[in-house]
Amino acid sequence: MDYKMTIAGLERHLPLCKVTDDLYIAGFIMFNDVEVTVACAEALLKQAPEFDVLITAESKGIPLCYEMSRQCGKPYIVARKGPKLYMQDVVTVHVNSITTISMQTLCLGKAEREVMEGKRVLLVDDVISTGDSIAALEKLVNTVGGNIVGKFTVLAEGEAADRKDITYLEYLPLFNPDGTPQ
Repeated sequence: MDYKMTIAGLERHLPLCKVTDDLYIAGFIMFNDVEVTVACAEALLKQAPEFDVLITAESKGIPLCYEMSRQCGKPYIVARKGPKLYMQDVVTVHVNSITTISMQTLCLGKAEREVMEGKRVLLVDDVISTGDSIAALEKLVNTVGGNIVGKFTVLAEGEAADRKDITYLEYLPLFNPDGTPQ
């Protein structure tokens, strides 16, 4: 089963993936889809307020954040899933995402913190569902002294579409086992 939708003017078929016996989600994967990544970055940037730097978690949102950075010429940062040897004075937060089985960690080192301190920061993700991942990014940016000016995503899944604090391109429903939207 799949779900057909239009994203940034492009038609895509998203496979339905089982989360629980009663809940399926549509798998939106930007990796390897340069056309949709470029189109989504362009569409989101048209809605963006003034900002100095973009940040995303080490996840499927990386190609989107990179492409937005490339198109606008502003730097981007990836919050890593764990501390790396080259990172100094690491700041860490924890996140539990709907698409990940276990608790995740997001980290920034001193170099990344210095890029964001006192700057206008745009949070970027490919899909916001429960909001846990974007909340972890928000906590991380606030911890290092960045000023969040927007939370941007391609798809708002389920109840996330009701949030007033995010900007998104398209609504993505949750699904019943028979493939019908909930």
